[in-house]
Amino acid sequence: MRLDKFLSVTATATRSEAAKAVRAHRVLVNGVPPKNAAQQIDPERDVVEYGGRVVTYRAHHYILLNKPAGYVSATDDGREQTVLDLLPEKYTELGLFPCGRLDKNTLGLMLLTDDGELAHRLLSPRRHVTKRYYFKVKFPLTAEECARFRAGLVLEDGYETKPADIALCEDMHSGVITLVEGKYHQIKRMMLALHNQITHLERISFGPLTLPQDLARGAWRPLTPEEEQALLAAAE
Repeated sequence: MRLDKFLSVTATATRSEAAKAVRAHRVLVNGVPPKNAAQQIDPERDVVEYGGRVVTYRAHHYILLNKPAGYVSATDDGREQTVLDLLPEKYTELGLFPCGRLDKNTLGLMLLTDDGELAHRLLSPRRHVTKRYYFKVKFPLTAEECARFRAGLVLEDGYETKPADIALCEDMHSGVITLVEGKYHQIKRMMLALHNQITHLERISFGPLTLPQDLARGAWRPLTPEEEQALLAAAE
């Protein structure tokens, strides 16, 4: 692997930043300054230091994002800002993509990764990975409507949803919904089937991941080792 690519895929530096750092002798490979950023290295064996810090190679990256409104769940869009625009430039070269989608104005927990196999497993209907959402609706929900929601609803296109849990708050206008599938605009369409309207929707958990209370809207962080292990286990 080229040295500049290694520094790029570890989110240490962009390729242009890597080239500048090599010329400034801020990079060492096995204790020796490399001749140029195109030098070939073995990421599993060679010790690379960048600015005095040893760089650890990772085959995949897992980023937890608190999605704000106004961003689309895509890697690229000609008209709208995407969730990847919330990350620093050095992360845009990793090939990250959203694991599952949130509507443009839906908020909350989003997983960004470059691990295609993991994403496929987490999103597979066979694994029933749960997703929980805090919601608000225009009209109060009745016990009968909640029972219909839990049993599964027929949407306007004839699709019959799987049973989904719903727990109401005392105001009957808000609560938490738990899904095991993720069809297009599913929660909004389920509420429309009950002649109601979603006014606020925020994903608060995805499988074993829970939205941290101290993670500001629009902020992000890598998964902790514990979160990463729990996520990998959920995909098995």
